[in-house]
Amino acid sequence: MKIASFDVDAQKGFTPLCPNELPVPDGDSIVPALNQLASRSQLRIGSKDAHSPKAAWVVDNHADMLQFLPMANADLTWVSHCVPGTVGFELLDDLPAPLDYDYFVWKGVEPDLHPYGACYHDLAEKRSTGVIEFLRQNGVDLILVGGLALDYCVKTTALQLRRAGFEVIVHLPACRAIADDTAQTACREMQDSGITLTTSLEQLDTALAKETQG
Repeated sequence: MKIASFDVDAQKGFTPLCPNELPVPDGDSIVPALNQLASRSQLRIGSKDAHSPKAAWVVDNHADMLQFLPMANADLTWVSHCVPGTVGFELLDDLPAPLDYDYFVWKGVEPDLHPYGACYHDLAEKRSTGVIEFLRQNGVDLILVGGLALDYCVKTTALQLRRAGFEVIVHLPACRAIADDTAQTACREMQDSGITLTTSLEQLDTALAKETQG
């Protein structure tokens, strides 16, 4: 069985390092767990949000976030985050540089796009980022997923990979969530789709052994 790991949007803009962006609590502590996933994989995949400061979905303050938008590819309002050239755009320290990954995705570049999953550029999931095709071309069977935030981009990416036919394990120590309630809903949705959730290295290695023997 060929295994890939996937670091979803492990950027400083989703951590307390950038409090004016989307500071996921404890989001800057996931790097050791992401590196542990990579050590159990043959390929390492990564993604970044890459947003215009003048994107159509940007609002000025956090109180105005999560309001519905009547747009095809940006469904909610958010404060500006992960703008190229800023600290928030950077990957967390001690992760590889983007070009040192085996495959890397930049998403949300156009001002009217705000996808959550890293497998498609659009919310309708019609325009591939190429990562599914890369994984298939390289014979990957199982993908170990972590990143930020669990309840949005990690969940959506994991579900997209599962629908594409891959076995998926989401390692919760390698993730952090924006809120507890949406995290719980995300975990239920992923489990209902057949995604395995692990909460420790022991659980992860047990799940890996089961997958490789099955």
